[in-house]
Amino acid sequence: MTDGQYVGNHAPDEPPLAGSGHHHVGWFRFYFADERWEWSDEVARIHGYRPGAVEPTTELVLSHKHPDDYGQVAATLEEIRRTGSAFSTRHRIVDTRGRTRHVLVVADRLFDDAGSAVIGTHGFYIDTTPTTHTGAREQQDRVSEAVAEIAAARSAIEQVKGMLMLVYRITSDAAFELLKWRSQETNTKLKALSEQIRQDFLELDYQELLPHRSVYDRLLLTAHLRVEP
Repeated sequence: MTDGQYVGNHAPDEPPLAGSGHHHVGWFRFYFADERWEWSDEVARIHGYRPGAVEPTTELVLSHKHPDDYGQVAATLEEIRRTGSAFSTRHRIVDTRGRTRHVLVVADRLFDDAGSAVIGTHGFYIDTTPTTHTGAREQQDRVSEAVAEIAAARSAIEQVKGMLMLVYRITSDAAFELLKWRSQETNTKLKALSEQIRQDFLELDYQELLPHRSVYDRLLLTAHLRVEP
């Protein structure tokens, strides 16, 4: 993108995010009433901006969506405005330097201070950009890796990493970064949070069809609330 609003605001070149052991995970909030967005520094960087350099708007957020994914994301945004529901989506964005990045966005309802009215949505971005084209064989290898991690698990953390890899189709490193980020954001010990997520996921009904991904989204975003003090 070369729009003048980005000049002087974009972030310097960074090393590849996926496959390098360094995955950007960050939070966002969107308030329905005044269409107000808030980005963490990490989400700004994912879009190619220096932290604090721009004030995100709906127009700006949508302007970064890949042309082939724009319709899907715009429709999702309209749906959550109308229903105030939780959502998750995998799509591509184009950063300020014109680079295509793959992101996973998971969000839940944002309530007012009284906890009675939905006033927006909040959640996280994780940059899952592959360093090379991910073909069918690579995708199968990723699933196999996840199954192996679960089978050989030595702790709740390793088990949950494997679960997240399967549910969100991300690498082991990305799963750990996501888990660690949730621990830091909620001020919950990593081991305790992992044990709660494991319990939540395993208690789901797997007899016929796998639960919808939104079920996992909700459990992941609220697990810290169920951790025993």
